[in-house]
Amino acid sequence: MKDRKLILLGDSAFAEIAFEYFTHDSPYEVVAFAVERAFLKRSELFGRPVVALEDLPANYAPADHSFYAALVYTQLNRLRTRLYHQAKEMGYQPASFISPRAFVWRNAKIGEHCFIFENNVIQPFVEIGNNVVLWSGNHIGHHSSIQDHCFISSHVVISGFCNIGESCFFGVNATLGNNVSIGADSLLGAGAVVVKDVPPDTLVKGPMGEITKVPATVYFKVPKAGGAE
Repeated sequence: MKDRKLILLGDSAFAEIAFEYFTHDSPYEVVAFAVERAFLKRSELFGRPVVALEDLPANYAPADHSFYAALVYTQLNRLRTRLYHQAKEMGYQPASFISPRAFVWRNAKIGEHCFIFENNVIQPFVEIGNNVVLWSGNHIGHHSSIQDHCFISSHVVISGFCNIGESCFFGVNATLGNNVSIGADSLLGAGAVVVKDVPPDTLVKGPMGEITKVPATVYFKVPKAGGAE
């Protein structure tokens, strides 16, 4: 029985996927989608209204609705992070989705507003922060931590005692050895293999873990503090 009402922020592919998972594998009922007014291009999706984010409180009482910002890693997760904070400031409670087909050990700690797909393995003593996406089929090794606002795509291996800084992106099949720290705002490309620490704002690619001269924030076109998005 659905006993919680949910608003999905966004109306692109991830929002469509989130709708499927929340609808068929959670206690949440998706009642609406919301996008910023400047990006409002349609009035409904899957039979639910698509409304301007700015108008949400007038139509959907924050006390009665939760939200999930169904956005990917645009601007190194900055867009998802901004809308997550904005919806919280409007009074809405963040929702999470943790697939019943994921393996999450009993003492793993998972923050709010996370989306964990099927076939993830989260081992003992793992700590995952807020606003983290784990796409399908990842291995998060024991005693490792993933800080806030990260996006881990599919079939990533994070070995034991690793630490992932805030706002990182890991491409498919990226691999970390034991005891590796990845600095905040870093990007590991598809298939990257990393066996030593990576400083913040670093772009790493390839099976040899090549560090490029292009900072990850430049690659992802992250606006500087105070700049326009």
